[in-house]
Amino acid sequence: MRNSNELNVCRVCGAKQLEPPWGEDGLTPSYEICDCCGVEFGYEDMNINALKRYREKWLKKGAVWFREKEKPAVWSLDDQLKNIPEQYR
Repeated sequence: MRNSNELNVCRVCGAKQLEPPWGEDGLTPSYEICDCCGVEFGYEDMNINALKRYREKWLKKGAVWFREKEKPAVWSLDDQLKNIPEQYR
């Protein structure tokens, strides 16, 4: 069983989500969009190679928030990246 903290974060950028992007079982994607990196859960993060490519591209473009209005007033990219579960780093 996965830790609920791991279930509720984006596997690409580590942003906390209201609902588990990959469902309670960690296997059923919601196809929602991450407010931070803009990944569509279940599409661009469908496997480890795809999500690493997406993360690399997002970071190279400056880690810009997809929905800027959702960005916390106090935000640390380094701290957020630490939220990514080990198996998706």
